[in-house]
Amino acid sequence: AVAAAMRLGAVLSALRPALPLLLGLSLGCSLSLLRASWSHGAAEERCLAPGPPAPPAREAPPEAAEGRPGPGHEDFRPRIVPYYRDPNKPYKKVLRTRYIQTELGFHERLFVAVLTSKATLNTLAVAVNKTVAHHFPRLLYFTGLRSAKVPHGMVLVAHGDERPIWLMYETMNYIHQHFGSDYDWFYIMQDDTYAQAEQVKALVTHLSINQDVYLGRAEEFIGGDEQARYCHGGFGYLLSRSLLLKLHPHLDSCRNEILSVRPDEWLGRCIIDFLGITCVSQLQGQHYHTYELAKNTEPEKEEEEDFQAALAVHPVSDMTLMYRLHKQFSRIQLDRVYQEIQDLQMQIRNLTALTPAGEAGVTWPVGINAPFLPKSRFEVISWDYFTEQHLFSCPDGSPKCELSGASKADVSEIIESAVEQLNRLYQPLLRFSKRQLLNGYRRFDPTRGMEYTLDLLLEAATQKGHSHVLAKRVSLVRPLSKVEIIPMPYVTEATRVQLILPLTVQDLDFVANFLDMFAMNTLDTHDNALLTLLFIYHPYDAQRVGQVDVFAGVKAMVGELEKRYAEVKIPWISVKTEVPSQVKLMDIVSKKHPVDTLFFLASVWTEINMEFLNRCRMNTISNWQVFFPVHFQEFNPALVYRGEQTASSNTDFLRDGHFDRHSFAEACFYNSDYMTARTKLAADILDRDEVLESMEVFDVFLHYSGLHLFRAVEPGLVQKYALRSCNPRLSEELYHRCVLSNLEGLASRSHLAMALFEQEQANST
Repeated sequence: AVAAAMRLGAVLSALRPALPLLLGLSLGCSLSLLRASWSHGAAEERCLAPGPPAPPAREAPPEAAEGRPGPGHEDFRPRIVPYYRDPNKPYKKVLRTRYIQTELGFHERLFVAVLTSKATLNTLAVAVNKTVAHHFPRLLYFTGLRSAKVPHGMVLVAHGDERPIWLMYETMNYIHQHFGSDYDWFYIMQDDTYAQAEQVKALVTHLSINQDVYLGRAEEFIGGDEQARYCHGGFGYLLSRSLLLKLHPHLDSCRNEILSVRPDEWLGRCIIDFLGITCVSQLQGQHYHTYELAKNTEPEKEEEEDFQAALAVHPVSDMTLMYRLHKQFSRIQLDRVYQEIQDLQMQIRNLTALTPAGEAGVTWPVGINAPFLPKSRFEVISWDYFTEQHLFSCPDGSPKCELSGASKADVSEIIESAVEQLNRLYQPLLRFSKRQLLNGYRRFDPTRGMEYTLDLLLEAATQKGHSHVLAKRVSLVRPLSKVEIIPMPYVTEATRVQLILPLTVQDLDFVANFLDMFAMNTLDTHDNALLTLLFIYHPYDAQRVGQVDVFAGVKAMVGELEKRYAEVKIPWISVKTEVPSQVKLMDIVSKKHPVDTLFFLASVWTEINMEFLNRCRMNTISNWQVFFPVHFQEFNPALVYRGEQTASSNTDFLRDGHFDRHSFAEACFYNSDYMTARTKLAADILDRDEVLESMEVFDVFLHYSGLHLFRAVEPGLVQKYALRSCNPRLSEELYHRCVLSNLEGLASRSHLAMALFEQEQANST
């Protein structure tokens, strides 16, 4: 009995961890059985109340039986409709749109129309354009007559007649014809109206586009029906797309039948008479708040709730008042944002205290991502040291450089902000003033922004006038703000690329490989790319070209390519010079091609491929952007592999090498952009052609064009190792850059260290 009890105790002790699981399973099975019995009973037995017999249940409609929605059914089973094409009709290829939102019928959110006149175009309309225009996605100005010169940055539509009713009629027609199918909402305002752009955009995001909306400040007609209202044009009004589409067929009738002096009354009467829709100031829980300015109003002193909540303010008598209103509303909006940030930070603190980490889990600043935690020493983000005069981490690699430009402004602003925050925290007990910046550190954390650590020497003054000098360390963060998508002009991958290849006598050994790669990656694939060779003769070789042509072998290779590809012609241009200046060579090439030509200035070591040519097309935008790729330069295989087998040439990964940031030999740009920049350069240097010898095409675009210079690493542009010949007759900067490119292209530090180590071992033995 004792042995049995011991065995039972051992079994129970073994099953004890599983007892909660067994109890849960048992309870779940029991409840499921009870529920099943109840449901069967409810299906079989009905509680019949005394009264007439219930009618027989009707059969389900055939639509519901087939999976289609019947009456009153919101959910239905989807059906797959098989594709059927009539064999008797010819096949027509379906052309799909470039963007999915076009195919799905999506529209842009808001279009804004500003009604102006010839008298106020250069005053009030300009003030509207400078204050709120950049906050709206699309804004146009409509006027009857236009002045001789349209203000810069304004899209103006002139109808040719200053009559107010005619202007409104033509404006509604124009909006329907050009934008009726592209936008969901249309906001119409006058140039003497100040509208809070962000509030208007927030309003349309809370309204349903399925209703006919006529929203604004509702006003009564003079001597008309008390129930009917029109929207006052001075405070702006909002029209939905559906209402605009329904209104357009009746505009001609409204013009002929409705008599009115005010255009807003005319439009309101037209909408009421033909659509039966009256103006409202409140819709779907959203209020259209307005504020009417009195004469001699001081916007800075307006503290009424109606003023602060207003979406539109009217009338604005002059430009100065418009700018003052914009400043005041910007301050109000900024105060709201700061208050929202404080409220959110308080909520984060309260909620974080309830988490397992407790108050220790609150990051600083509250609401900003925690600092990046590296997983290895290779991921550590280094700090840059700076003072008020110098930076000790320079872009060119030098250990110390003067603090200037944007960096100096950044340091000054961050020191000023630190002292301001200290005063805000300790006033009125203490008042701090900066004596000196002892140490400064900053680093860019991609997860949160720019971080700063400052050691400040401060003078602290008390309320009684006593002062004391102390050192204090502060930490600051400049967080990453809202990410914005920069609009870029549309470019296409079908653009023809004109390759320009300058060749000197030193490049003859590499021409064969270049032509082979060009034939394989462009001619065989029928890519839309052409090649022009630029033979650069030394004056001595140019005199002997009749007897010995140093480029005869290259010309023979070109002839073989033209025989192999009958439709291809590879022209060449011969130039005689001692100093092959890149700018002078491009001057010759530019004159022989149309202005819309897309140039790719290549080097003989470049391996052309379709992937890079497409990026050259996409990254180069006429009158907007030029592209200077940073090619990948392979290291010297003799130092990297030291007799071992080299990496496979058909690998998809970059071979041992580095991105050569000292080389600007490759460039993609349009001929028109180069000609414009070259004209400005010629006016600057006059007839001093020797200046061109110290410049590259990159310098021309950098200093003499307002275009974007896109400089980025290009993994599709790989060059094999070759020791470049640096021309000592070029400028000192270009020669120094060429030498640096050769030195850094030898091998990495580890490879060079291993080569030195092996050499020392060989010398010691």
